[in-house]
Amino acid sequence: MPDARIPRLAIVGGGPAGLFAAERARAAGLDVDLFEAKGSVGRKFLIAGKGGLNLTHSEPRPAFDARYGARDAAVGGWLDRFDAQALRDWAAARGVPTFVGSSGRVFPEDLKAAPLLRGWVRQLREDDVRFHVQHRWTGWDDAGALVFETPAGNVTHTADATLLAMGGASWPELGSDGRWQPVLSARGVDVAPLVPANCGFDIGWSAHLAERHAGAPLKPVVLHWTGLDGTPHALQGECVLTTTGIEGSAIYAISGPLRDTIARDGSALLELDLAPGRDLARLQSDLARPRGRRSVGEHLRRATGLDAAKTGLLFELLDRAALDDPAKTAAAIKRLPLRLQAPRPIAEAISSAGGVRLEATGDALMLEALPGVFVAGEMLDWEAPTGGYLLTACYASAAVAVDGVRAWLQRRVPAA
Repeated sequence: MPDARIPRLAIVGGGPAGLFAAERARAAGLDVDLFEAKGSVGRKFLIAGKGGLNLTHSEPRPAFDARYGARDAAVGGWLDRFDAQALRDWAAARGVPTFVGSSGRVFPEDLKAAPLLRGWVRQLREDDVRFHVQHRWTGWDDAGALVFETPAGNVTHTADATLLAMGGASWPELGSDGRWQPVLSARGVDVAPLVPANCGFDIGWSAHLAERHAGAPLKPVVLHWTGLDGTPHALQGECVLTTTGIEGSAIYAISGPLRDTIARDGSALLELDLAPGRDLARLQSDLARPRGRRSVGEHLRRATGLDAAKTGLLFELLDRAALDDPAKTAAAIKRLPLRLQAPRPIAEAISSAGGVRLEATGDALMLEALPGVFVAGEMLDWEAPTGGYLLTACYASAAVAVDGVRAWLQRRVPAA
């Protein structure tokens, strides 16, 4: 049995935030039990590393902080405790050197998540972190003990402090299913609804376009949209046609404002420049050349250099009269209007926004309504684009929460 004089911390959630919290807590001398609903920890971490684990980003601060949008000040405070360089140093200390890719993203040299996770979990076990898998947290009993559903029935656990790190609601099959929301809401915690982030959008293509071009990349393109405050924005990048709409890295980067515009207005307008390398005048001139016996599609491809997918989009959205008009077709190529109807379901999203509002916690990420209960990771109401920003903030929030646990326990639990 652990020494009763050593403060006991229960961590609920075995993702990066929970695992890092366990590591920091053990280093601080706390007794740690970690509970995970699934049969193993770090499942989403492994999936994220399938195409190369993007640990963090090399972008300098304060530009790095700005990636967190309306929460930049709060997350910037977390990063003051544990930033991108600290994360790289942490990986290096575990024998996992990193490198900066051409996009500025930071990866392990072997690009793999599994070796890092295996070594991490092994070290935590050696440091006496007790893992309890297949333990789904359902709340507290009348005596204040944590309650878990297990294959053997319900069990309870008491601790001096609790740190919740159960993620949002994306990829629910990996464990982050958002089922904690009503439990905390019933206890007076202010929880913003979880919504998809870094997600694709539905447009409503015809069966012809969906069958012929779903999965086709659109690159390069320039995306034009208007922010909630009426400010116009543009971003060059790549995206992909889907059977229902559009997704891809450039779309994910701006999914937050597009999602919020749909929530406010019912839809969002996204305009694509399909030919960033050609100006309007040149396109109009090239399209005005006689097409002879060539089909409209063949003439479009030869005159503009557009591939089949981009040409298919023009046929989808322009009528025959517009396709026969060089000025209208050129204008559409430079600003093709797509009306986004809805974000894809949260279960398909890379991450989620919403969760425990930061205003419901103090600077130490302890819940104001539940003293001794701390929150870290994607359970909190912040969001960021892909590129390492999500993972970095999960680690940083765990560092802040554990510092808060230590300070709170020093006031509540006599030292050993």
